Amino acid sequence: MAKSINLKGTPFFLVGPEIQVGAEAPQAVLVTQDLQEKVIGGAKGKIQLLITVPSLDTPVCERETQKFNELLAKLENVEVTVISMDLPFAQKRFCESYNIKNVSVVSDFRYKDMEKFGVLIGEGPLKGLLARSIFIINKEGKVEYIQIVPEITEEPNYSEVIEMLKKLL
Repeated sequence: MAKSINLKGTPFFLVGPEIQVGAEAPQAVLVTQDLQEKVIGGAKGKIQLLITVPSLDTPVCERETQKFNELLAKLENVEVTVISMDLPFAQKRFCESYNIKNVSVVSDFRYKDMEKFGVLIGEGPLKGLLARSIFIINKEGKVEYIQIVPEITEEPNYSEVIEMLKKLL
């Protein structure tokens, strides 16, 4: 996993451990749009797809969330969570505006727990936000797949993610 990402070619370090495929997925406590806590990671008896984005208020994050919402509409037995530092109120407004119903959109504003996944940006203009990344966790809580998008202004490799999910189902 990358310990840095680029913003328009300039590298910025990520904070937290380097999670490896095969490792136990750490648990993180996030906040839902109705201000409840949601625990992700660890063994849940179902596949988890964790998608981190810097902010839903940017064109790339907006497109990515909409695309995953569309791609995963018919995929069952996968808990899909989009995570950003946006406040739950803004996330709710975003989901209502773009009809996001197939993925759960939650915030890490309270605890910054996604640092446990090594995706918290530690410096530069995006310091404190999350890198663009994807983690797939199997039913037993092991990390099966990691994608850290090297250039934060670019979208992830969607087909690779869908292919891995189908392989695990």
